Amino acid sequence: MPADSPARATARETIALLTGAAGFTEHRPPSRPLPPDGPLGWAGYDAARERAGRRTGEEESVVYGTGVVGDRPCVLLAFEFGFLGGSLGRSTGDRLAAAHELALTRRLPLLALVATGGSRMQEGMVALTQLQRVAAASTRLRAAGLPQIAVVRDPTTGGGWATVGAGADVVLALPGAQVGFAGSRVRPPDADPYAYSAEGQFAAGQVDAVVPPGELAGALAHWLRALGPHGGLPAAPVPRALSAARLPETGREAVAAARDPRRPRAQAYLDDYFGTRLPLHGDRCGGTDPGLLCGFGLRADGLPVAYVAQCGTPTRPAGYRAAARTIRLADRLGVPVLTLVDTPGAANDAEAERAGAGAAIADAFAAVAAARVPVTTLVIGEGGSGGALALAAPDNTHVTADSYFSVIAPELAAAILKRPPSETGATADQLRLRPQDLLELGFARSVVS
Repeated sequence: MPADSPARATARETIALLTGAAGFTEHRPPSRPLPPDGPLGWAGYDAARERAGRRTGEEESVVYGTGVVGDRPCVLLAFEFGFLGGSLGRSTGDRLAAAHELALTRRLPLLALVATGGSRMQEGMVALTQLQRVAAASTRLRAAGLPQIAVVRDPTTGGGWATVGAGADVVLALPGAQVGFAGSRVRPPDADPYAYSAEGQFAAGQVDAVVPPGELAGALAHWLRALGPHGGLPAAPVPRALSAARLPETGREAVAAARDPRRPRAQAYLDDYFGTRLPLHGDRCGGTDPGLLCGFGLRADGLPVAYVAQCGTPTRPAGYRAAARTIRLADRLGVPVLTLVDTPGAANDAEAERAGAGAAIADAFAAVAAARVPVTTLVIGEGGSGGALALAAPDNTHVTADSYFSVIAPELAAAILKRPPSETGATADQLRLRPQDLLELGFARSVVS
């Protein structure tokens, strides 16, 4: 990537891009001088540090302090790649730990602007163990309910990617940035370079969005507003129904209405519900499910809400894992959750089984069950068995008039009971899957209009 690329901007240029006229107040940790040529006595290390300082004007590979992005105060830390490749040494670890502690003390979000080649070889294991310090500091922020956002610049590799970058709650990337655990000089010679790019990591579900530099400040302002920290937020309001469907008279009618291709889908409900949506992408295990939308949104009234929305397709294991990730993040940050249920059921092909369908569904059930924040569910279409129930809130599920929910699809129930296809409708009636049945059975709290 060219040296003058926006992804290769200096640490201070990147900070200024985000804080603008609001400015930035730099902090420095107490000085801890290194022994001559560092802890390993690496010949020429002091001279290399001096040259890096003259070239960049920096004392270390990380700059940190407080600033305002949009209208939200936060702690910013930015790597200076021009200083020994943005590598992590003991003094870098001091600054990273201090930045996390500053966020913890002031109860502010942490925004990391990452550009690093990894741990500093001239400091050996002393450098490598800084990753443990960063992980511990990040864990303390997580336990305190404070959000961590990373912007990965070019390049972001090695331990910096595996801690400050990929360990953040939300990971944004600049276009064209090299992103991956293995740097360009240590990966296999025949490796596909796309896998080590921002775009490749997004495709693999490791990055939430690839954001052009000109849009970065606005995107981060929205994310900081949505993630908080917050306290005592109310439950997410139930979305309004987007169709004028009447209540079905029979089970067969209910199923037909839910399967009608003209029925409003999750995208329409989310667009109607939110003024701003901020998607989370992927399960962080190499998988994505385009049939399940996750993220945080801001309503017109300013209320932040996390959302998990099925789009009418069989939900895949990656979708359930992404859903669990979203719900747990919202729970930790104190943000209410909205789930939209619409699936014929969990994906049941061989690939889904190999990808751990059962474990992924179990994890989604567990995330909903453990949530301390209020979870609100609206069934907007098909409620297909456990694959749908995994994302439904106990005691706070609502249904639309063009939806149904059933222990099993009526066609499959008839087949299991060895009934002819002509009895599918009667079987649907027996299952009592209509919206009004769900209300009477106590599963649904209301039929929304």
